[in-house]
Amino acid sequence: MRVTGTHFNYFMICHRKLWLFANGIQMEHVSELVEMGKLIHETSYPGRSSKFEEVEIGGIKIDYYDAKSWVIHEIKKSDKIEKAHEMQLKYYIWVLEQYGIGGVSGVLEYPRLRKTEQVYLSNPDREEIPAMISDIEAIVLSDQCPEKVEMKMCKNCSYYDFCWSTEADL
Repeated sequence: MRVTGTHFNYFMICHRKLWLFANGIQMEHVSELVEMGKLIHETSYPGRSSKFEEVEIGGIKIDYYDAKSWVIHEIKKSDKIEKAHEMQLKYYIWVLEQYGIGGVSGVLEYPRLRKTEQVYLSNPDREEIPAMISDIEAIVLSDQCPEKVEMKMCKNCSYYDFCWSTEADL
């Protein structure tokens, strides 16, 4: 199985969301919040596509890579799940290292907040990521969907109706 940045992001947010997404139940196409995130991604830095490269390697896709300064730029709508964004970016850096591309760092960009965060891969991260990959694979390959766990972020999730709708008593 190829673990992607989306798998890493969802692993950090909700194991149920990860399992559903990886097993072909994808709700992002009906989410207005996801659509807004795509719009922010596409319109925040109009010259970005001509300035930076898109890189696909080892099952990941990096939209904006500055090959001159070895920096991955990752654009996000909100910093509410910043830890998940950070681990996704660290995973990208780790994958590049696995292919012999060292010295890479990352920048999380939140254009609506006018905020940026520098991201570096540490030695503890290098040790943690393979274990996280194993955990992701175990969740995704399980025959059982993880139980739903109510969190504050559920109401903004594209899977909210799927997880929390119930049939009315007859």
